Amino acid sequence: MARDLESYFDVLTPDDIRIRGTRIGIETVLAAYLEGCSPEEIVLDYSSLSLEQVHATITYYFANQAEVDEYLWRHREFSEEMRRRQEENPPAVVRRLRALRARLRRV
Repeated sequence: MARDLESYFDVLTPDDIRIRGTRIGIETVLAAYLEGCSPEEIVLDYSSLSLEQVHATITYYFANQAEVDEYLWRHREFSEEMRRRQEENPPAVVRRLRALRARLRRV
């Protein structure tokens, strides 16, 4: 008996959909798939995923493409904003490592 597609996912927030039983977001699987990875390659890269979960994620994408494309767009925008903020104000440990690397290059 086929499972309902939504039963494969945990919707933590509208902008955070994880594959049930993992910490992996659907955006991770879909990014790999849309970049040309096969479901089998994705499973090799993410050992906590089953082939069934990967296929369910891809099927969910095609069944809800407009909504999932919007989700992926929001996720990309959020990720880019977080990277920009981190570059503008890196954590103290990153600042120390950068300073150490600069000193070592002068030696």
